[in-house]
Amino acid sequence: MHDEDFEDFDRDEAPPMVDLRRLSPLDWARYGAERIAYARPVVVNGQKAVAIHAADGTPIGAAPNLALATAAILQHGMGPALVH
Repeated sequence: MHDEDFEDFDRDEAPPMVDLRRLSPLDWARYGAERIAYARPVVVNGQKAVAIHAADGTPIGAAPNLALATAAILQHGMGPALVH
């Protein structure tokens, strides 16, 4: 996926994202992997959407765009991470 998949997303207003690839196992434990959710662009029935997954990969939801996915993640007390 590419940045243009998130054309309606204003990065200046986004909460800080975590680069999950740079976290060591100790960082994961300190941060609390159960408090991280990631969003990634998907296509469902021909429509663009954003899938929401727990840090362990478990699907936990979906939203029509990244802004709503981020809002849902934050509303549930989790930290958002963007996977692209």
